[in-house]
Amino acid sequence: MDAGDDPGEKGRSDFRGRRMNRLFTTLIVLAMIAGVAVGWACNQYLSPDQTAEAVTWFKVVTDVFLRLIKMIIAPLVFTTLVAGIAHMGDAASVGRVGAKTMLWFITASIFSLLLGLGMVHLLQPGVGLTLPVPEASAAAVDASKLTLQEFITHVFPSSIFDAMAKNEILQIVVFSIFVGVAVAAVDDKAPAVLGLVEQLAAIMLKVTGYVMRLAPLAIFAALASTVAKYGIDILAIYAKFIGGFYLSLGVLWMMLAFAGLLLVGPRIFRLLGMVRQPILLAFATASSEAAYPRTLEQLQRFGVSRRVASFVLPLGYSFNLDGSMMYCTFATLFIAQIYGIEMTVGQQITMLLLLMVTSKGMAGVPRASLVVIAATLAYFDLPEAGIALILAVDQILDMGRSATNVVGNSVAAAVVAKWEGQLGPHEDDDPVAA
Repeated sequence: MDAGDDPGEKGRSDFRGRRMNRLFTTLIVLAMIAGVAVGWACNQYLSPDQTAEAVTWFKVVTDVFLRLIKMIIAPLVFTTLVAGIAHMGDAASVGRVGAKTMLWFITASIFSLLLGLGMVHLLQPGVGLTLPVPEASAAAVDASKLTLQEFITHVFPSSIFDAMAKNEILQIVVFSIFVGVAVAAVDDKAPAVLGLVEQLAAIMLKVTGYVMRLAPLAIFAALASTVAKYGIDILAIYAKFIGGFYLSLGVLWMMLAFAGLLLVGPRIFRLLGMVRQPILLAFATASSEAAYPRTLEQLQRFGVSRRVASFVLPLGYSFNLDGSMMYCTFATLFIAQIYGIEMTVGQQITMLLLLMVTSKGMAGVPRASLVVIAATLAYFDLPEAGIALILAVDQILDMGRSATNVVGNSVAAAVVAKWEGQLGPHEDDDPVAA
């Protein structure tokens, strides 16, 4: 019997894997604590010039890590999505799963936007600080690229190589769908091409493992940089805004868990426990992209079939950013409140429809929400200078919404797998693995 077929060897391998996961999670938590402590020390005991220099060096570490993440995202999304679609079989199967996936995404998007709208009205975080409306800033973000017409045409790539070079996730997804359907439609299923794609996916997952080993260092540097630059007091200055938004995220998490409980069953809580490491990683790096590879791995360990996970998760990074969408409505109305501007019901409904479209291009990229918010402010003639007011705490808020995006996409994959009858037992529940 081969070692790989030995249940005892398999069990020992699983145990080592779980132990390494616990160690990695511990390192992430320690890195977060150390980052805050070092950042506070820099802010308190270094001169402004020395602090700025320290922030610059911390930023180098985080920039390198995020560049490595972006380096692997395009080929990883392409290979996993093509393989997932090709394994589904015919185009009808792809269309069926795609329709169910988009139904969940659209429903979740509408709910997230409405929840952000309702919570900002309930909590009124910007009321009491009425600032004079400033003149139009020359540094305002150009929103012309976020029109409906531009968005529709931008979805379809003119060159897949250009899309991959620029990490245009939505364009890569479109191209991957075409390729995956074509591979599945070929009579002999193009086994050589499919085998090559699967091998490339395995290689990219291994590369991802190497990159992820640097995560604790990147997390430490990211938090140290933020606290050193703004100080601990930044949490008190924006306490109402930050607290209100995180309370809203908590409500959204409970609603996602409740929806998962209704559609998947009590197992959904096990899934939330399994993706805690990707959630922590997305929270600390403020990038849900950083958690993509590990989330994909944990979904398959949970029992979501490979073809469903490889199909739903990449689409989720373009169409199902629940935390980011809720933040857009919350932040836009917060800015309106601090300038004492009342938006009519009609304007708020239009804003929701606009954000339904523009938010689909965020694709989990840090700071992309600011561009979407700036476009919304320009559309409704709200002061774009309000962006500067939320920019100071955007890193802290981005951490929460990035983690929420991971939760939303994980629940979405489990729900679609359940609908498709592609939700198998957890690996630990498999008698062979046990």
